[in-house]
Amino acid sequence: MPFDRESLALLDEALAVLAEGFRHLPDARQTVDIAALREPLLAAARRLQDNAPYHHPLYLGHMQKPPHPIARLAYTLALWLNPNNHAYDGGRASSIMEQEAIGEIARMVGWTSSQGHLCSGGTLANFEALWVAREQHPGKGIATSSQAHYTHERLSGVLGTSFRSIAVDVRGRMDPAALEDALQDGTIGTVVATLGTTATGAVDPLDRILDLRARHAFRIHVDAVYGGYFTLADNLDAETRQAFDCVAQADSIAIDPHKHGLQPYGCGCVLFRDPAVRHHYRHDSPYTYLNPDDPHLGEISLECSRPGAAAVALWATQRLLPLESGGTFAQGLASGRMAALALHRSLAEDTRFVPLFPPQLDIVVWAVRADTASQASLRAHALHAAARKRDLHLSLVTLPKAMLEPSDPVRAWDTETIVCLRACVMKPEHREWMSEILTRLDAAVRSTGH
Repeated sequence: MPFDRESLALLDEALAVLAEGFRHLPDARQTVDIAALREPLLAAARRLQDNAPYHHPLYLGHMQKPPHPIARLAYTLALWLNPNNHAYDGGRASSIMEQEAIGEIARMVGWTSSQGHLCSGGTLANFEALWVAREQHPGKGIATSSQAHYTHERLSGVLGTSFRSIAVDVRGRMDPAALEDALQDGTIGTVVATLGTTATGAVDPLDRILDLRARHAFRIHVDAVYGGYFTLADNLDAETRQAFDCVAQADSIAIDPHKHGLQPYGCGCVLFRDPAVRHHYRHDSPYTYLNPDDPHLGEISLECSRPGAAAVALWATQRLLPLESGGTFAQGLASGRMAALALHRSLAEDTRFVPLFPPQLDIVVWAVRADTASQASLRAHALHAAARKRDLHLSLVTLPKAMLEPSDPVRAWDTETIVCLRACVMKPEHREWMSEILTRLDAAVRSTGH
């Protein structure tokens, strides 16, 4: 699959426009020794061949979606200036572009007045939200579902707060009854609702968690690092739609533009419903912040230096593909979800496989049918390797008996978990490639003798 090279001509045109803004400066031309650059650059290109084809539709392994061409070009364009979005003095235009792009994401979730910024990714976005939560509820702990991302427990340790893991239902969603039991002792100050778990794409019942907040005093942070953009999709099931329709009632939210937002790594985002939380960030740096009337991004974030190029790329992408229901961007999300549903249906019709529940977003998980749980895990490993040999890239996930047993994948449970196959059907192209994906999957199964 060839990489896009035609767009490089547009980059040259954009660089000429950028240079026009600085033509008044005395000439300080830097010569570039192309011959010297050639060897290390081509050597890097050869080394990068040792990668899975993350950009190709036959890659369904992990949450890796290729950046949109406009994002690649805009990011690269900004590197000639290399702005730093810590302060206006280091990245004036790119800081304003970040604020505009963040405002569009906030409006997507239903907030017209909020506080937020970009960061390196979901881990730091969640960290900032949990840090603010700790400051808002000192001495209180943090609770997530047992299927939430592992970093929440780790971040709770870094913050010195207690952590509670809440049981999930058979579809991997937080169990509201188990949460209410945990809330009884009054030690939980923050509940993290996940909209799109890493393992299965499960969406916690945010509406029912909000009902509990009306009876117990706690803060709600929404970890929508993976699933946040699906609020724009028009083909969610009723339960999932209900959860996304409640997002505006949360206190904070984390979304990763470098997942479904078509951005290069790293581009995460944290948003707070109440702009007043900025007072928790207050600090003094007289050599950096020269305009006290308008807060610099570094005054409302934990990170200091941050790439202005990430903001430029996001701003340009959202200018091309607005975050609106029914728009081209939203249609891409819906297309990936349709492909995921098609994959799930095909797996359900194949007696060799046992898919879990239909996907709430675009992640599909299935077990390989076997006599015992341990044998099912071995077959999943073998099939994963056989598929890779056929350039079909999947991933593996270990799930507990409680989530698998209703699907009846094995006759005997000699272990409490099963290793399953997992596909992130997140590229719009996956829909038209589904026939080829299924053909290669069938060939891989046959090669393993099962």
